[in-house]
Amino acid sequence: MTTSQKLTNKSFGKRQTGLVATTTFGLAVIFSGCFAQAAVLGDDSKAAPALERPAVERQIDVDSVVVTKHKTTVNDVDFPYIAETGTQPVWDEQGKPVATLFYTYYERSDIKDKSARPLLISFNGGPGSASVWMQIAYTGPKALNVDSEGYPLQPYGTKQNPFSVLDTADIVFVNPVNTAYSRVLPGKDGKLMPKDQQQEMFFGVNQDVKYLAEWINTFVTRHERWPSPKYLIGESYGTTRVSGLALALQNQQWMYLNGVVLVSPTELGIKREGPVEAANRLPYFTATAWYHQQLPADLQQQDLPAVLELAEQFTLNEYLPALAKGAMLTAAERTRITEQVARFSGLSVAAVQANNLDIPNDFFWKELLRGKGHTVGRLDSRYLGIDRKTAGVEPDFNAELTSWLHSFTPAINHYLRTELQYKTDVKYNMFGSVHPWDNDNDQTGENLRQAMAQNPYLHVMVQSGYYDGATNYFDAKYSLWQLDPSGKMQNRLSFKGYRSGHMMYLRAEDLQKSNSDLREFIKATLPKADQPAKY
Repeated sequence: MTTSQKLTNKSFGKRQTGLVATTTFGLAVIFSGCFAQAAVLGDDSKAAPALERPAVERQIDVDSVVVTKHKTTVNDVDFPYIAETGTQPVWDEQGKPVATLFYTYYERSDIKDKSARPLLISFNGGPGSASVWMQIAYTGPKALNVDSEGYPLQPYGTKQNPFSVLDTADIVFVNPVNTAYSRVLPGKDGKLMPKDQQQEMFFGVNQDVKYLAEWINTFVTRHERWPSPKYLIGESYGTTRVSGLALALQNQQWMYLNGVVLVSPTELGIKREGPVEAANRLPYFTATAWYHQQLPADLQQQDLPAVLELAEQFTLNEYLPALAKGAMLTAAERTRITEQVARFSGLSVAAVQANNLDIPNDFFWKELLRGKGHTVGRLDSRYLGIDRKTAGVEPDFNAELTSWLHSFTPAINHYLRTELQYKTDVKYNMFGSVHPWDNDNDQTGENLRQAMAQNPYLHVMVQSGYYDGATNYFDAKYSLWQLDPSGKMQNRLSFKGYRSGHMMYLRAEDLQKSNSDLREFIKATLPKADQPAKY
């Protein structure tokens, strides 16, 4: 970093600031706007009364910008970039600010013409999660200080990300209301709007999409990025968010996209109930059992992709039809299917029988390594936990999430304040208060299909980790298969799998691979200058 500058908005408005600085010579100076007062603190404390620091409300700036300059190296290419952290308001229909969203924007600064430079707009999930995860562990110029498999290391912090897609696209990481430093704003009376009013405005599938589409419009306008090719990337619930945004941006903001990237996607309103929900878990069970060496020898000795192909074929051709038959399975059929489910899940025949062939995720996480005294993680089943009791049907805690918070929380707080120079006393919410969340009328998968149908430029890529038990990879494949029932857009839909979990990029090998896949997706979906958007 070479320079730092703090502004209140893009028009360089003025703002009074309260700061306290103390020199080694005992000189304390209090700044407030253009006013300053000083007192020399001698050896005799009675010589000068102590200065009281004025009480300041802990509230985020409504509209602010801090810009810092940096350099990095990606794929052996050196280049400079700026990092812009700040807040940008959300306005109501009367033009009054009702919330403000904290964001970080990275822009490669050696490219002057931005018209052909892609802009990647990034969201994490929850709902209620900050954008920290992909910002300092996946696509941004910094990577988390963890070991090669993603486990915490001390000292906590970040390091250079040699695989960031910043070489190819500028990136803005957006934090929805109540995540990170983003907050609902008090009214003129100093009070927050009632909770039910907040939910109607912010906390629901469609409310979320509506205000974020408006916010993106403002951001793109302020940064003069309307000519740029634009991409959305979302992780977990963020995939619901960006799927809805794809259509909202087109139909409400008249902003068209080149691509949408779904990292560890949710169901997107595409129902997976009954036998489908139960059957779709099995390939994930196979992957996890393979990782922990719990499969029969003939499967265990094969590489993971080959084993998953066998599990997927069994799931589609035999397991799903058997679950659909339910109680009408013959005794011979039930025995054969039970043995095969046990074979592909790493569980005992007795455990499969006891669950009537329908194995809950919680039970699997508890049962797979019960004999070794461990549970396996939910979002990444490579991680191991220890419960108070070996007995039971579900783990005491999510082993992977405690590990991740171990690494991410100190890293983002330190990085924003010291390297990006964004300083506030407001708490950085890794997870914010957004519940109850309104899930009614979730049509986001259909929204994405409709956006693709209306926009021949729009492509979709799914990225999933094989060891993710919360949004498992076979569910992601299923949603991709169901997204376009016509089959007319197959050439614009793609899937990438990784030997990791929900956040596949935490594993060093997959950090490189996932960024490479994303980079190639962006490059492949940039149309030639003479290529029109038409069928």
